[in-house]
Amino acid sequence: MNLILRSFLIAGLFLFFACTNEETKPVKIIFDTDIGGDADDLGALVMLNNFVENNECDLLAVMLWTSEQYAVPAVDAINRYYNHPDIPIGVRKAGKYHEPWNYCKPIADAFPNELTYEKAEDATILYRKILAEADDNSIVIVPVGPLANLQNLIVSPPDAISPLTGKELLHRKVKELVVMGGQFPSGENEWNFNGNMPGVTQFVLENIDLHITFSGFEIGAAIKTGEVFNQTDPNTPLYIGFKHFSEHAPWIKDNYKGKILDNSTFDQTAVLFAVRNGEGQFWEKVTGGKCIADEKGGNTWVESPDSKHAYLKLKADPEDMAALIEKLMLWEPEKR
Repeated sequence: MNLILRSFLIAGLFLFFACTNEETKPVKIIFDTDIGGDADDLGALVMLNNFVENNECDLLAVMLWTSEQYAVPAVDAINRYYNHPDIPIGVRKAGKYHEPWNYCKPIADAFPNELTYEKAEDATILYRKILAEADDNSIVIVPVGPLANLQNLIVSPPDAISPLTGKELLHRKVKELVVMGGQFPSGENEWNFNGNMPGVTQFVLENIDLHITFSGFEIGAAIKTGEVFNQTDPNTPLYIGFKHFSEHAPWIKDNYKGKILDNSTFDQTAVLFAVRNGEGQFWEKVTGGKCIADEKGGNTWVESPDSKHAYLKLKADPEDMAALIEKLMLWEPEKR
């Protein structure tokens, strides 16, 4: 496809979707992230903030798998930058630590924020509060990191918040999980399915019977985004985060030459599907099987006609998808 035609196509898709907020109700989303390591979590959170502004998404909370000490203030800073300071933030209380190559501290240092690791609510408690107050079958959870927060929720007992267990709350209140993780139809040792937490993904998948759509490693690996940010305002969370990532992340820093590098676009694909779907246009949805996870981060797709599992298979051209996702990360509706 020639470049001019491709540009018109992407612009048309973007404008079409930008108008959908008048026709559909906002998707109620809980975003569960391991932000700070790979830059895709940052891009996904920015996309969600833009979707909130366009009335396509109601971001009920951001849950943090990571307990890196600057992750909470960085997420708070990002939400405030995009004019959404009231989005609740929950964190897995696993004992904070600091990782210098992580991009959260540069973002927290650059933009106003008020919430800290200590002040943020425990993720399990926040999950229980939000689910208890929600309508039945109304929430989409988008985990884009290891699934420890969901494991902790599943085993949580009845309490003053709700007479239901965490497992019961999930089955009553959640419409779907859109999980960035695994490799399809099969793979070994994918980070989100491993997370140095043997058996966590296996436990979660074996203990819930919910509709789950997986956006696997292979989709995000084919879509490269990031270099475009070199042409944008350097005083934004996107620029600062992606630049620090390009310069310091162990698996990419050797290629750094002073500019932001393209990076795989894993988490943004899960957010795009959760909010806008795009089945038949961006990807095919493979059904009729079940994702079986092992304790080491591997998974296998097995035939299971009655399963509620599905996985995405990229249909659109990866360059077109990259252009669209970059627009959705950079798109800032008038709000200031």
